[in-house]
Amino acid sequence: MTYAGPFETWATILTVAATAVAGDVLTAGAMRRIGDLDRIRAQAGLAGAVRAVVSSPMFLLGVLSMALSFFSLLFTLSNVELSLAAPASASLTFLGNAFAAKLFLKENVDRRRWFAAIFVCAGVFLLSK
Repeated sequence: MTYAGPFETWATILTVAATAVAGDVLTAGAMRRIGDLDRIRAQAGLAGAVRAVVSSPMFLLGVLSMALSFFSLLFTLSNVELSLAAPASASLTFLGNAFAAKLFLKENVDRRRWFAAIFVCAGVFLLSK
């Protein structure tokens, strides 16, 4: 089996990570906008809670992004060695989620999380050599 060259390898890995980050941020943002599902369920029943979630365009975009991430991962695994693709996409997703949480969701991402993300990416860098 022939594997992808360096450009295709990293392009597919970055696509997996970018779509995963988009999915995570969009669904988290949607759930924050929707609010407490227990409260919604208490007021409108389970059907009301489900309706609140599936009627959110942001949530649906998040699910679409997650689906794209899944299919991007399948494509990546068909062309890139698993021992590189899985840790690289996971670490870039981890780092991307930290940045996106800080930027879009206004979360407090502490120094410990930044160091953890950097160390994970450094480990993947060592794997890729």
